[in-house]
Amino acid sequence: MNVLLVDDDYFVVTALEKKIDWASLDIENVHTANNVAQAREILKHHDIQILVSDIEMPQGSGLELLAWIREEQYNVQAIFLTNYADFNYAQKAIELRSFEYFLKPIQFDKLMLIIRKAVERAKEQQQNDRAIQEGRYWQRNQAKILEHFWRKLISGSASSPIKPAEIAGAVDEQHLGYAMDDTVQPVLFSLFPHDGSMGRDEKNLFDFALLNVLYELFGDEAFTVETVLEYRTHQWIAVLRWNRTPDDGTLADLCASFIDEACRSLKSDACCIVALSGTLEDVSAILRQLLQLNEELVKRRGGVFFAGQYRRPAEGHYAPPDLARLEELLDQGRSAEFLEETTRYLDERSRRPEFTTSVLSLFRLDMMQLVYAFLKSKGIQAHQLYTGRANEQLLAHSLHSCEDMEAYLRSLVNTAMEYRRFAEQPKSVADEIKQYIHAHCGEDLTRNSLADVVYLHPDYLARLFKKETGVSLGTYIIQARIAAAKQQLRTTDLSVFSVAKKVGYANYSYFAKVFKQETGVTPNEFKQSK
Repeated sequence: MNVLLVDDDYFVVTALEKKIDWASLDIENVHTANNVAQAREILKHHDIQILVSDIEMPQGSGLELLAWIREEQYNVQAIFLTNYADFNYAQKAIELRSFEYFLKPIQFDKLMLIIRKAVERAKEQQQNDRAIQEGRYWQRNQAKILEHFWRKLISGSASSPIKPAEIAGAVDEQHLGYAMDDTVQPVLFSLFPHDGSMGRDEKNLFDFALLNVLYELFGDEAFTVETVLEYRTHQWIAVLRWNRTPDDGTLADLCASFIDEACRSLKSDACCIVALSGTLEDVSAILRQLLQLNEELVKRRGGVFFAGQYRRPAEGHYAPPDLARLEELLDQGRSAEFLEETTRYLDERSRRPEFTTSVLSLFRLDMMQLVYAFLKSKGIQAHQLYTGRANEQLLAHSLHSCEDMEAYLRSLVNTAMEYRRFAEQPKSVADEIKQYIHAHCGEDLTRNSLADVVYLHPDYLARLFKKETGVSLGTYIIQARIAAAKQQLRTTDLSVFSVAKKVGYANYSYFAKVFKQETGVTPNEFKQSK
């Protein structure tokens, strides 16, 4: 424990240092200062528990020093020495929670008693602070232990049920305070952040806000929230422990409130799956069923689904929409009606228990085959048209919910229709190919590479290009290269060999032969004549 002596009178400080038996007071270090500024520096750099200070000093009073100490939240017991029995001083010292107010001249035996009491008070304060800190550590550690317990239980249950004896052993080992007949009920929340929400760009902030919303809304006398943890990205599981008989009506209302609040404050759609309730002994099987439902159910944003209402369907329940009708709408370019039909189908089917994600994936396959066949009939290469990160993300998310599938179909169909209109304008396609040839005449140009540029089948592109321009693709490439070579020979000092390489001819002899065929002179003759 350390003490700081502050007095502008050097002799007072020296007398306090020498005449007080500091060791008997459990004081290890005695620091001294002659003004407030020096005292502040000592307090900043040393752990001080006891302050003995004069009040009246030329460069700032002891009361000002104590006010600063309280503002900085240092735990210091302050004893004031003064020559004046001024009530205002005493009142101010009391307001600043000083330990004692002692009048000079100093009586060292009495001052020793006052300092001893201050030391005892400081020790009590240290013990209280330590207990508070340990309590905080315990609470923080307990939350982590609980999260670890439930996370391990959830991840383990995904593969196979965990035996009750193992759960009971973990509860005892980690002193969790659970009884095996406690009633628990998990709830799974799926979030679908809107474009521009924190969930897309600032996930840490989004998760912080989400947890605040969950804990605030699910604060209920009927149960305690044991933990809330992220199972997958934007999928969270809350584990509730009931204090009374579980009530689906209460959970339905709370989930509905959460969905509304998520949309309002988190800028995110949401849906909930409420697991069966049961004892801690059965919780692994309950979690396993919840995770399976999360994989199987086709989610509807804004929906609250109760596991107790689910009946697993038999295989082979996929009934496709009217594919002939959808094919006809594509051929006629009626994309809006196509999407209305598919949305209506999804909306109607999602209300049936047999509409699982495996069925949804079969529906997606049918839609992709329809659109790809339509594009093929127009000479458009779908596998080239739909490359890119945006399409890959839409495809990857399409089984997450009906709304995600609708977003994927909109992109699939609208992209197909836009490109169909482009491909049906030969002049636009031919112009784009001509521009590409002139910009890349030094590269390896083939029918296949050029077809990739406009996502068309090579044969279809070759027919379309010749019909529009009157020359074949191969002839046009030669003409473009020779025109570029003539420009290089006319305007630069490059060698003929260098020019040949720049316009795409690695074989000089072949370049010279083609050049003479097109211009009537050799490249060297053309260069000399410029």
